[in-house]
Amino acid sequence: MAVNRDGHRRSMAGRALALLGVFDAEQPRLKLTELARRADLPLATAHRLAGELVTWGALERDADGHYNIGLRLWEAATLAPVAGRLREVALPFMQDLYEATRENIHLAVHDGFDALYVEKLSGHRSVPIISRTGARLPLHSTGVGKALLARADPEFVRGYLERPLRRCTRYTITEGARLARELRATAERGYALTNEEMTLGSCSVAVAIPADGHEPAGALGIVVRSVRTDLHRLVPDLRAAADAIARRLDTAPHRAVRPT
Repeated sequence: MAVNRDGHRRSMAGRALALLGVFDAEQPRLKLTELARRADLPLATAHRLAGELVTWGALERDADGHYNIGLRLWEAATLAPVAGRLREVALPFMQDLYEATRENIHLAVHDGFDALYVEKLSGHRSVPIISRTGARLPLHSTGVGKALLARADPEFVRGYLERPLRRCTRYTITEGARLARELRATAERGYALTNEEMTLGSCSVAVAIPADGHEPAGALGIVVRSVRTDLHRLVPDLRAAADAIARRLDTAPHRAVRPT
């Protein structure tokens, strides 16, 4: 087994996963040297593993020698329950919301300390934002994230509030006590609000998708321009869509599963 710079031994599978894990939205294409550096692997090891991953289809290599995620890995990822059943059930209701608003419509789930976006709809008139399908954004600075965090396990919330909170804009709530008050207000009124906390020029409203047990199956949100301040009027349609998604999930042959 190879040993990384921290002295931890990694299996062959661990090294291959480390290679796959270095790609992100900012760096979707990487040279072999960048792969090796980011994955903390010797260049020869990175070269051998990258070649095997290309053969399987998890990576692709273009004519310039850059690597990117391959179609076979994307195909496998679509089989994950949260990316499959939840998205399949929610998408028609998201399309209805988009047709009614022509704004950004988000579907996200709680995964670790992040809101994981499993679907997004937007149009030419929608305010530009940084979210994308498959992206992870902080729970505390996004509408869907706050909706999920307000319904999360209390012990998890306490731990989250004790962490250093990332400041995305000058309006991001980064004080634990203030965020706790915001989450209580979110739980009481039944929907979350943000105002330029993730991206300047945009605000959002989101609701949790009910599920059996304490935590929701996901969250549904709408992101609009900050000059459009009447977010409250979007809540009834959001709630109706979230409730309809929950009912469909409850009667579906295979329930959507939230990742852990």
